[in-house]
Amino acid sequence: MAILIGKPLDWAITATAGSGFLLFGYDQGVMSGLLTGAAFTKTFPSIDTTDGHNGSSSLQGTVVAIYEIGCFFGAIFCFLAGERLGRRKCIMLGCVVLSIGAALQASAYGIPQLIVGRIVAGLGNGMNTSTIPVWHSELMKAKNRGRGLAIELAINIFGVMLSYWVDYGMSFVDNESQFRFPLAFQIFFALLTLGGIILLPESPRWLIAHDRHDEAREVLWSVRKNARSIELNDTSINRDVAEIQQAVNEEREAAQSSSFRALLKNGEQKFFYRTMLGVGAQFMQQLSGINLITYYAPVIFQESVGMSHNLSLLLAGFNGIAYFLSSLIPIWVIDRLGRRKLMLFAASGQCACMAILAGTVSNGSHAAGIVAIVMLFLFNFFFAVGLLAIPWLLPAEYAPLSIRTRAAALATASNWIFTFLVVEITPVSISSIGWKTYVYFSVFNFAFLPLIYFAYPETRLLSLEQIDKLFTGSKVLLHWDRSMGAPGEISQQRQGKDGDFETGGAEHSETSDPNHESKHSN
Repeated sequence: MAILIGKPLDWAITATAGSGFLLFGYDQGVMSGLLTGAAFTKTFPSIDTTDGHNGSSSLQGTVVAIYEIGCFFGAIFCFLAGERLGRRKCIMLGCVVLSIGAALQASAYGIPQLIVGRIVAGLGNGMNTSTIPVWHSELMKAKNRGRGLAIELAINIFGVMLSYWVDYGMSFVDNESQFRFPLAFQIFFALLTLGGIILLPESPRWLIAHDRHDEAREVLWSVRKNARSIELNDTSINRDVAEIQQAVNEEREAAQSSSFRALLKNGEQKFFYRTMLGVGAQFMQQLSGINLITYYAPVIFQESVGMSHNLSLLLAGFNGIAYFLSSLIPIWVIDRLGRRKLMLFAASGQCACMAILAGTVSNGSHAAGIVAIVMLFLFNFFFAVGLLAIPWLLPAEYAPLSIRTRAAALATASNWIFTFLVVEITPVSISSIGWKTYVYFSVFNFAFLPLIYFAYPETRLLSLEQIDKLFTGSKVLLHWDRSMGAPGEISQQRQGKDGDFETGGAEHSETSDPNHESKHSN
């Protein structure tokens, strides 16, 4: 029997998943405050681009961005071998590999070892970020999955914030521990996640898929709220096992009749269209410019705005706090306002922030510098509300069961590749064209508005079966058609096996055809 059951087990699972995502966020932000530190630039002078030094901005970008290449291949590894290894083993392996990468970085005295350490740490993080959301969601109660993902991403931003403050605190140390400790501190969260995973159960869905039904039944029993009051052979447990087995059987049948090439075909189910929506969501998330700020906030404050090194680190720390607080908002509004509205809100706000940032950096005055700082804070607010969690949610919602794993893997891969692109070019761009860097990110965000409005259906409160119906007609419906049923009254409705309500709130019918005349109802 499980050591923990009911709510204590729920909290332990959430804490362990959160620790893994906190590590993800910490990894993203930790390098930002080290790049201009005295000890770091003295040890690695070839990437010192501060005033009076001739370090290579392109090498600086490569050292930071090569981490994303490691993440990409870590995700591909899990795509190829993850199902065979299982969720827990993938996460455990990811924590071990990441710890090795962190140790290599923290002990580096040359660029080659630093780059190798970044790649190895990225491999581990790619394994973790590909697997932790799946493991977490498959162990959560159905009604909590959407909110659970939003919580995970909020914890991820807490990791970013923490990395900024660790960098700031260590900036007052005038020896090599100034950068070695922040890099080595990654190992603490990796070991914390590893310890939690060792003590917690495997996904019941994976166990059933590998014919380990008795273990799956015990896990399902242990995660139920009133586990002490029911038996292992309770009717509700039997129903859960049967539903998961049915889903596994459907997946196996689909795998026999389809292949990776199915992702490239539309047909009646519009597989390609739905896959590209997931890939596009991750594409928009990265080309919005968020990692321009996450990875280089102190560099921007120092080189674009003209702040001192110490003040740049301090402002990056406060920006991290504001970013984290903003990331809490989607937990309460993602299922109230819907995906489309939040994405449109984010893209429009980000577009304005980048445009104003370009103008203020170009101006160069003290007053303009203050406005630029405000824009950087506001940009993180808009992003956290609308484009932080949703791009991780949409690939699983849009893709049908038969291609869900592959479509989600492609979306994740696109996330890492475009992150690498942004992180690689940012130092070179700021060094070469200065304020114009922010102009093209403003243009990108402006271009996202019609893409979201005309191509992305609303999935708020719809079951996965209802989402399928949005794509199976002659035209893609951007909102649930009332003629299909009115899923607005969810409080007394039964939950579907896929974790969302079988009936859920919906709005008017609208298709992706711009010439289609939609019927709005108030």
